[in-house]
Amino acid sequence: MKVYKIIAYVYLVFGLFFLYDAYVAYSNDADYLIKLLLAGLAIFMFFFRLRTLKRYPQNKQE
Repeated sequence: MKVYKIIAYVYLVFGLFFLYDAYVAYSNDADYLIKLLLAGLAIFMFFFRLRTLKRYPQNKQE
């Protein structure tokens, strides 16, 4: 389960990267809309992954 939690935070890092890239593109009068959409999708996936991880029961081996 640790791997899935790490993957969720990777989505967050990509979302922040795309937000920064969209800001730089906006400053240079370039196309930034697709980068904002990708940032929104990555941030949505971060929250979606964390929410679905809470649904799975912890499998403990005894």
